[in-house]
Amino acid sequence: MLNESFVEHVLAIVEDIPPGRVMTYGGIAAELGSRGARVVGQVMARYGSDVAWWRVIRASGEPPLCHDARALEHYRAENTPLADRADGSYRIDLRTARWRPDTGR
Repeated sequence: MLNESFVEHVLAIVEDIPPGRVMTYGGIAAELGSRGARVVGQVMARYGSDVAWWRVIRASGEPPLCHDARALEHYRAENTPLADRADGSYRIDLRTARWRPDTGR
């Protein structure tokens, strides 16, 4: 069972991520003083459909699992920095797209 307060805090952070920027599951967990990246993933899977879920990505820079095509539409619309791969896939350029709530960049 997920702690309701934790769920609310995760969703509040996601709501604050500006268009074109991203945070990792682990980054959100760390922001909350936790090491529970997987728990953040569970929150997003269960409750994240009403927030900008595509702005929460894996540490590798890859979009949420099984949502790469849908997420790509959002990334393009928001001009999120992307890095193409030789195999035709993509990842988010974390060096330029990562957002940190404490600094606002």
